[in-house]
Amino acid sequence: VGSPFSLQNTVTTGIVSTTQRGSRQLGLHNSDVEYIQTDAIINDGDVIGINTLKVTAGISFAIPSDRIRQFLADSYERQRKGRMQPKKKYIGIRMLQLTPSLIMDLKERESDFPKLSAGVYVYEVIPGTAASSAGLRANDVIVSIDGQPVRSADDISHAVQSSKTLSVTVRRADMDYLPVLLSGVLGVTDFLSQRCI
Repeated sequence: VGSPFSLQNTVTTGIVSTTQRGSRQLGLHNSDVEYIQTDAIINDGDVIGINTLKVTAGISFAIPSDRIRQFLADSYERQRKGRMQPKKKYIGIRMLQLTPSLIMDLKERESDFPKLSAGVYVYEVIPGTAASSAGLRANDVIVSIDGQPVRSADDISHAVQSSKTLSVTVRRADMDYLPVLLSGVLGVTDFLSQRCI
């Protein structure tokens, strides 16, 4: 989606015709690179983000380019000064804050999605982590930690950084609230998205 040559609201499909178009077929005789051929229209433009998260078909997210630029600048500066980024704690989930539109989309895709107005949706549990060992599952919704309501991914991030053991309450499908005890949460977070907690 873009506006090349001042044409508003242009959309291309991005269909891949072939994944191995040889450079010689394109008249590039001094190269042995194989290209992906697509019908996407390419014009000069600005990067606005990098696609990183796919929750379900039709729901995906990108990291804004400003955040990536800041991460790269900070990382370069730390490396230049010989400092390493301190390790952060994590429990091993990928998550999204529930919003009214996300809840509506999830209810359309999952017939047993719980009736909730707030919480954090777990769309992936990373094997071999504290969350996996404690029994958290993809599609769980975290509603409280240590008795405090959870309304955002930041609530979970702050709780994980401040404690080694967490008492987590989740909703799983239409089941009642399930208590989950998480312990041993030390690890390294996802370096860009901060959504691997």
